[in-house]
Amino acid sequence: MNSIQRTATPPNRVGLSQAVGDAMTIAWRNIRGGWRVPDNQIYMFIQPIMFVLLFAYVFGGAIPIPGMEDDPTAYKRYLMAGIFAQTMAFAVAPASVGLADDMQKGLIDRFRSLPMARSGVIAGRVIADLANQVIVLAIMIVCGLLVGWEIENGVLGFFGAVGLLLLFAFAMLWVGAFIGLSVGNPQVAASAGLIWLFPVVFLSNAFIPTPTLPGWLQPIAEWNPVSAFVAATRELFGNPSMFAADTFASNHPVLLSLIWVVVIVGIFAPLAVRKYKAAATK
Repeated sequence: MNSIQRTATPPNRVGLSQAVGDAMTIAWRNIRGGWRVPDNQIYMFIQPIMFVLLFAYVFGGAIPIPGMEDDPTAYKRYLMAGIFAQTMAFAVAPASVGLADDMQKGLIDRFRSLPMARSGVIAGRVIADLANQVIVLAIMIVCGLLVGWEIENGVLGFFGAVGLLLLFAFAMLWVGAFIGLSVGNPQVAASAGLIWLFPVVFLSNAFIPTPTLPGWLQPIAEWNPVSAFVAATRELFGNPSMFAADTFASNHPVLLSLIWVVVIVGIFAPLAVRKYKAAATK
């Protein structure tokens, strides 16, 4: 009996190669499972198209860009980086709902009984959701080009912007993983994953130039992590961007974005793994 129990209990420490292998196995499971549910694909493809068309044509003529009022394409060129960053930020939702659903179905307990790295379960979910975000971002880029957005800084700038956006999604997926493991209920996770994110996204430079905000809100908006990624993406794409003040946030948006990635992942990845371990021991 003791021998069986020792065999069924995962080791406290595993090697890096095993942890990576476990993460990829879980990622492949989640990717295959997602593509077997048509509703997931409908949501994945339709939502980014809807956001691009809604903001480009509904708000495009209503929000002027200071100094570019005579340019009919100015807002579309300004907008698209904000739409990209918003969608990557909203990656919180699938990660939180997916892990909460796994907990509710008892899959966490099943994984706990296997000799696998506990971090691999969380990392696998993050990798699978990140793969989906690659598809979503590709769709949005095509839609943006169709509505008049332009890439104005060459191929290297384009791939740099895409890479930075995916890093942002990667960081936010760890936030979603922590939320999903904390609430343990898919319905609650869907709300908890987004309710705090809407003010963070809209209190940024994603959709409006920060100089148009009240003075006391401008520094809050410009140091917002979403604003950092939006500004960095605009810089790399070569699209127009403007700030209310000459600060580190305005002068080094790419560097600030990378700092935010390190901070977010450094905080929420260990918290998510710890939460998973705590849930597995209940």
